[in-house]
Amino acid sequence: MTYGRDKHRPVYMIGVAADLAGVHPQTLRIYERKRLVQPQRTRGNTRLYSEADIERLRLIQELTQSEGINLAGVIRILELEDECDALRKQFKILREELQQYRKDVIPTDLVAVHRQAIVPLRDRPKRRY
Repeated sequence: MTYGRDKHRPVYMIGVAADLAGVHPQTLRIYERKRLVQPQRTRGNTRLYSEADIERLRLIQELTQSEGINLAGVIRILELEDECDALRKQFKILREELQQYRKDVIPTDLVAVHRQAIVPLRDRPKRRY
């Protein structure tokens, strides 16, 4: 991991990226065609990979080599992980909005009144028919 640098900044050419990820450059081209990784392109159409791309490539290698998952399975796993990441971000935003709402809209004395008004229900005996 490079410190002080944006992990999404494209810096590695295909040969270096392949070495860092432990794969052949042709494998990276296959992964790109299958949309497993999407490197940036220079004006001269050279592929440039970021540290985040390298991390993703290492994950793909682990899933295919160590876990025995085929590329279709890897694609689905990565889609689900991306979806979970998006949901986590959305949840964080909603939680922050709710906290702000509680600060701005709900007066503290009203919250205290509501807490006192909550009365636990006793278990009722079961009826026998």
